[in-house]
Amino acid sequence: MNAVAEKVVFGSAAAVLDSVGRQLGETEWVQITQERINQFADATGDHQWIHVDPEQAKSGPFGACVAHGYLTLSLANLFLPQLVVYENLKMGVNYGCEKVRFPSPVLVDSWVRGSGEVVGANPSGEDGVQVTVRITVQVKGQDKPGCVVETISRLFFIREN
Repeated sequence: MNAVAEKVVFGSAAAVLDSVGRQLGETEWVQITQERINQFADATGDHQWIHVDPEQAKSGPFGACVAHGYLTLSLANLFLPQLVVYENLKMGVNYGCEKVRFPSPVLVDSWVRGSGEVVGANPSGEDGVQVTVRITVQVKGQDKPGCVVETISRLFFIREN
């Protein structure tokens, strides 16, 4: 497996505002096992056969079970803190997502990782910033990613004196 880049550290709203266009590197690889897919199916109630029935999925459009698109999307929450650390933070909240796409299926037992880029940042109140980070869920051995999502976070830093 490839070496993982060091996390990018931001210690203030100003540092985040100055980071638009910055690449955040890549995370460690994670395997998408049938167990993970089944657990996601249980959590969401989505037990469609293309996800949870290996025998039927063999003759389906992908030749094997595939991860739910929303499972692949949820990995942004796993990958983001592997890419970036916010120091001097009072509070941070997920604000939403933009432009979610699933360009390629993620087959069972695939290995995936996240890469990130800061694509937008705007002031938000006093000592705050709204930052948009594009997370690309790469699938090992595939040209197209499994998911691309622009995550939006609101971050409030301890006031600098």
